[in-house]
Amino acid sequence: MKDEKKHQKILQAAIKVFSEKGFYNSRVSEIAKEADVADGTIYLYFKNKDDILISLFEEEFGKFVKNMKAELQKEKDPLQKMKRFASIHLSLVSQHPHLGEVMGVEVRQSTKFMKEYTNKPFIEYLNIIRSVVIEAQEKGFFRRELTPGVMKRAFFGALDEMARYWVLSTKKKHSIDQAAVEISDVFIRGMLTEEARKNYPWPS
Repeated sequence: MKDEKKHQKILQAAIKVFSEKGFYNSRVSEIAKEADVADGTIYLYFKNKDDILISLFEEEFGKFVKNMKAELQKEKDPLQKMKRFASIHLSLVSQHPHLGEVMGVEVRQSTKFMKEYTNKPFIEYLNIIRSVVIEAQEKGFFRRELTPGVMKRAFFGALDEMARYWVLSTKKKHSIDQAAVEISDVFIRGMLTEEARKNYPWPS
């Protein structure tokens, strides 16, 4: 029977190694050393380096989805949900920079991941944005002609690019918290109906 604590220990070690050396340059033996386990132990839990990355991405995004849904349930206004989503997403990057780099940068180094893997938690994460857009449309805040599937990817893309910039930049020229405010504000204002622009109680 596999030890769950050891499984998690290997994944946490992989986060550190991938973020420091890059996925392409990392070796399974380095992950084993960081996790303080024998090289062979890694293969009891994972098939190869790509499998470690896929498992890491799936498990961590699963946590993101659960956390995001719980936080957004606290908000009744869909526009506040958009703001909250941006804030939570980018705060995770600032609080966990190693994980942010792996999730936002290193996964793109795996050909197997990019071509063969369909990440259900990631799709579910994107669909949280889609559901908020639809809710805002139904309540008359957002324009009906906008396609929720397009908006979810555009909004996530802006946040993802900011997150990637933040984890890779040696000089943090922008506040990650302020970036969340500005990105959500631009998207919300761009999607509002004319009526919502006039009547929504914007803060003074």
